[in-house]
Amino acid sequence: EMGWTLASVEPPLGRIEAVERSTLFGFIDDIVVRVRLNASGYTVLDVRSASRVPVVDLGRNAARIRRFLAAVDEG
Repeated sequence: EMGWTLASVEPPLGRIEAVERSTLFGFIDDIVVRVRLNASGYTVLDVRSASRVPVVDLGRNAARIRRFLAAVDEG
């Protein structure tokens, strides 16, 4: 639903790796989502999005994370 291509899914580790290709230049961004329990027993969701090409991403990675977290909140 997010437009990502899954690269790796590791349920025992609570880890998902995906990629998203930009439509304009075809640059690939890497996305990693990790779900874990903290010391208090609360679920923690860690999300990382990074461009493979070291250029300015114009906020695209941060926007991708916000969009994903909003989708999780909508449940």
